[in-house]
Amino acid sequence: MTVHHSEDTHRNLVERIPQVTGRGLPEWFHEIEQGPSFLRLDERVNWLSDEHAIPHGYASAIVREHEK
Repeated sequence: MTVHHSEDTHRNLVERIPQVTGRGLPEWFHEIEQGPSFLRLDERVNWLSDEHAIPHGYASAIVREHEK
């Protein structure tokens, strides 16, 4: 199940993604686009978190930004 953060929390997570993960959003978007074709958002979040060993909250923020 994907956690839905408040807009403030989401914004804070997005701002810290490069520091926490060592990669910017464009790089993460490329990973999502090159990864498995999951239909559900939570499947993409779990894959990103598991495959790249990043915290679930950050994976969720990355996928949510990619959806925009």
